[in-house]
Amino acid sequence: METFLIKAAQLMLAFAILVLVHEFGHYLFSRIFGVRVEKFYLFFNPWFTLFKYKPKKKEGADENKASWRDTEYGIGWLPLGGYCKIAGMIDESMDKEQMKQPVKSWEFRAKPAWQRLLIMVGGVLFNFILAIIIYAGMVYAWGEQYITFRDATEGMEFCESAHEIGFKDGDIPLAADGEELSYLSGDELMKMLGAKTVTVLRNGSDTIAINIPENYIFTANAEAEEGIPFMMYRYPVVVADVQPGMGAKKAGLQKLDKVIAVDSVATTAYTDFKKQLDRHAGTVVPVTVLRDGKPLTVNAEIDNSGKLGILLAPITEIYNTTTKEYSLWASIPRGISLGVEKLSSYVSQMKYVFTSDGVQQLGGFGAIGSIFPEKWNWESFWSVTAFLSVILAFMNILPIPALDGGHVLFLLYEIITRRQPSEKFMENAQIAGMAFLFLLLIYANGNDIYRFFFK
Repeated sequence: METFLIKAAQLMLAFAILVLVHEFGHYLFSRIFGVRVEKFYLFFNPWFTLFKYKPKKKEGADENKASWRDTEYGIGWLPLGGYCKIAGMIDESMDKEQMKQPVKSWEFRAKPAWQRLLIMVGGVLFNFILAIIIYAGMVYAWGEQYITFRDATEGMEFCESAHEIGFKDGDIPLAADGEELSYLSGDELMKMLGAKTVTVLRNGSDTIAINIPENYIFTANAEAEEGIPFMMYRYPVVVADVQPGMGAKKAGLQKLDKVIAVDSVATTAYTDFKKQLDRHAGTVVPVTVLRDGKPLTVNAEIDNSGKLGILLAPITEIYNTTTKEYSLWASIPRGISLGVEKLSSYVSQMKYVFTSDGVQQLGGFGAIGSIFPEKWNWESFWSVTAFLSVILAFMNILPIPALDGGHVLFLLYEIITRRQPSEKFMENAQIAGMAFLFLLLIYANGNDIYRFFFK
């Protein structure tokens, strides 16, 4: 129960921050362009409101000018988002009566299309800026942890095309064209792929020179776009915990056990381990572990889906890590690059959402909450919050009516064709978009409930 409350509290705090920043982006651009904002709410408030505040207007204030005093500020009770009700705009409030009135100078619809466009992208822009600020703050406060190639004592795993040109799983990269390689990053990877010769340490003692074919970088890039990385750290299977009622628990596996074989087949890395589990799904097999430096073999049941029931120790607890410190000024460009890297990575993985397996993996608030740590840790909290801010920015810019991206799409159409979509069309599009999002919300959270009770 305590774990649930900690995760729930982190989710609520992160969600509140993200919603406030997103809606403030819309609010700020509205204020810049003199558009009146009628309501600014954290969370939704159907039927009743937890808190609201409406500033008093100054005597003699110009009624034809927008002011921060025009806005009702409040907190709703339904934590599914928030909203910034902008005057003269067809949004989730579906205020049709206002749209029937003559156009006022301080309304959204009275402004040029480029100003309306900036108002609509304001939320997305602010979410992405927030992610950059968080990432910059994190590397400044805690530095950046990484595992050097030499500290990854089990070496690296390589893709099939890398095997074909001479790399072997377990190789430790040392240098590219004589230039020393440090740790797995985009820059170091490009050095390797663009080199003529890469030197690796093999079997702990042999230094091997591997010739990289000309234009191999294009092969590696094409595979990366398909989700096949050129290389990754070998991930030994070290037990962090065992799940009640499953094979590992029944067999007596313990925290810090290192799984070295399944059915007498060596499992140096997690990929080897997973292949063996899939191969022996629904059976009982001997599993060999290292416990206190000594091998121990037990018979363990693997369930029908190929699960043994263990939680893996983080790779940073398996290998020694190095921490890189950043000054305040150096943290800013690193924050930007991390934001761009996370966005690019997320966008590249979106294609898997539209597969049958991807649809089944969709999750709602339960899935989001599960990625927060079980114990309150500010570094982990801000890391997850920054990533969620990137996701929120991207998801909101998708060209779906009722999302910011839908409004942006119609505004771009207006700018290009110099024709504004009719209010009737905009109303119908808004209703269709809201219905789609509502069904998606039900499906995603339904998946969470199904997984909780049946898986």
